Amino acid sequence: MYSLFFNLIFRRMDPEKAHHLAFRWIRLAARIPVLRTFAAAVLAPRYKELRVEALGRRMHGPFGLAAGFDKNAVAIDGMAMLGFDHVEIGTVTAEPQPGNPKKRLFRLVPDRALINRMGFNNDGSAAVAARLAARNPVFRTTLGVNIGKTKVVPEDEAIADYVASTERLAGHADYLVVNVSSPNTPGLRNLQAVDHLRPLLSAVREAADRTVTGRRVPLLVKIAPDLADEDVDAVADLAVELGLDGIIATNTTIARDSLGLVSDPALVQETGGLSGAPVKERSLEVLRRLYARVGDRVTLIGVGGIATAEDAWQRILAGATLVQGYSAFIYEGPFYARAIHKGLAARLRNSPYATLADAVGAEHKKVTA
Repeated sequence: MYSLFFNLIFRRMDPEKAHHLAFRWIRLAARIPVLRTFAAAVLAPRYKELRVEALGRRMHGPFGLAAGFDKNAVAIDGMAMLGFDHVEIGTVTAEPQPGNPKKRLFRLVPDRALINRMGFNNDGSAAVAARLAARNPVFRTTLGVNIGKTKVVPEDEAIADYVASTERLAGHADYLVVNVSSPNTPGLRNLQAVDHLRPLLSAVREAADRTVTGRRVPLLVKIAPDLADEDVDAVADLAVELGLDGIIATNTTIARDSLGLVSDPALVQETGGLSGAPVKERSLEVLRRLYARVGDRVTLIGVGGIATAEDAWQRILAGATLVQGYSAFIYEGPFYARAIHKGLAARLRNSPYATLADAVGAEHKKVTA
């Protein structure tokens, strides 16, 4: 039914306008008690076997919403209502910014992909912090906060920019993510180099500890699929060195030629980050490489091209404790998370693993056994 609706309505609309329309509907449904209760019962059934402990939290399951969908923390309950076990808001920058000029979001429907050059459009960390402080949660969900660099801030002032957001937002976050991997902010990906990343992560860690004294806010970094293998290894080693809590693999890609894309060539060549099905294989490769390097010492979150329960299961076997989706949600619709959960539960029941935790990294453990 949703595919018909998508083809008749959303596909004919500008992608960004369609996003805002769907977003309003989700937010509205979450405000109506009877409607949200019914929606959650249908779309967010719980499976005891999928319960997971990660980043100091107990979660209903491993499947969450990736950053980018709810940039300003306005629909957390709505996304939990749709079945996402954790919701990562952002990317949030220290200062509010409008993002890049429109048109900046493109659908590659035959490839089940998106290209975006949104440019971290958001209300800024002060406004988002105030919104989170005033929030009265309806559904219990784990909240991640993804922070990035303000576009006008030069690279040599990036640390102070991230620290400002950390000081405002860390107290509201169940975990905090440093995003240095979006291709849509000039110079941002340079911060993935270990020489830049080490002082940045150290400063954010110190700011989080200084700001939130009653608990330790888990800190993660999100990396690009375009990193060379040796740079992936370097980030993995740095994560262990600094005692980082997690790595998110991966963000969008700037690659095009090697992905077998079949959409309109003019559309394919739009600048920005490509997400969805075409990035699946490289994201999985990066995840496998990270797990081989860090094992269970660092929590890994797999994201990029996760459209089905099988995609999510493969990430778990490759080493992901948690998995996230976003682009496939656009194409799969409101039953997306439900289908992932149902399929994961079935795969776990039919596997040799007693718990989901036992399945994490199992393919690596088989090879090394």
